[in-house]
Amino acid sequence: MSAPQDAAPSSCKVMLAKNVANGLLKEVQEGLKTLEKPPHLVGFLANNDPAALMYAQWTQKTCEENGFKYSLREVSQADIEEAILSANKDASVDGIIVYYPIFNNRQDQYLQQIVDVEKDVEGLSHRYIFNMYQNIRYLDGETKRQKSILPCTPLANIKILEYLNIYNTILPYGNRLFGHTICVVNRSEVVGRPLAALLANDGACVYSVDITGVQKFTRGEGLKKGRHEVIDMEGATIKDVAPLCDVVITGVPSEKYKFDTSLLREGAVCVNFSSEKNFPHEVRQKASIFVPSIGKVTIVVLLRNLLRLMQNRRMDDVKPAAATERPGTLEAAS
Repeated sequence: MSAPQDAAPSSCKVMLAKNVANGLLKEVQEGLKTLEKPPHLVGFLANNDPAALMYAQWTQKTCEENGFKYSLREVSQADIEEAILSANKDASVDGIIVYYPIFNNRQDQYLQQIVDVEKDVEGLSHRYIFNMYQNIRYLDGETKRQKSILPCTPLANIKILEYLNIYNTILPYGNRLFGHTICVVNRSEVVGRPLAALLANDGACVYSVDITGVQKFTRGEGLKKGRHEVIDMEGATIKDVAPLCDVVITGVPSEKYKFDTSLLREGAVCVNFSSEKNFPHEVRQKASIFVPSIGKVTIVVLLRNLLRLMQNRRMDDVKPAAATERPGTLEAAS
């Protein structure tokens, strides 16, 4: 049956996360070749969240397929604190990931802080979060040998934007999003706010949208500031800022939420990092590129972070994860 005469072919390219993940996995494999033993990642599951369990299963599968050792430890809420502290002391454990939410309150933030900074593959401990918001990219500022760890899901979004050539490699490191205006729908402390900060620190003007309102993350006119500042946009809504953006990234954890595609700028790049489908099918009629999910990239970034932690622990000049740093990426040395 022929298509209706008024049905124009879609100009939108749907880009699957596996394309990015496969490229990153090649880098990870090169890093693994320099290690004496497979890195051991331990995951802690202390909730009944199906999405968390699925993420844990994906992580285990990816680890086992790529030469990493993975152990999932299911514990109760009452035992999670002691379990993390025990893993901190366990020399056989190289990295720790905790599947949140557990208590869904400030106690979760406390748990993030007790994970040993040398084993925190998620980059959620205070030192890493402080560095991220302050735009400090190294743990050792003078020698610049130890890279600061970035949170996995925000970094996965960035790796996708790098793959899509949104980052302008002609510009200096730290300025490569200059000229881009990006909307991030979600301002959670784990993903949305860190992502907005990272994008702004690299030069973008970022509108962070949440149920509480809109905030603007920017390094100022002409990128005069060394790190981002946050401006509350009183009275502004997503209807005011989304049409200004050439990139729209969503992460609303609700099956009821759908981004209003009538707000999209023609040819915008759209990325969804939620486990739910935030964009309706109609997004393909206006977007130039659509990335429906990023989970596979997030897990590979997790493995890259684990290699980085092992590299940071080395006291000599051997850099087992050096192969995970490609020239031209966000994390390459300036």
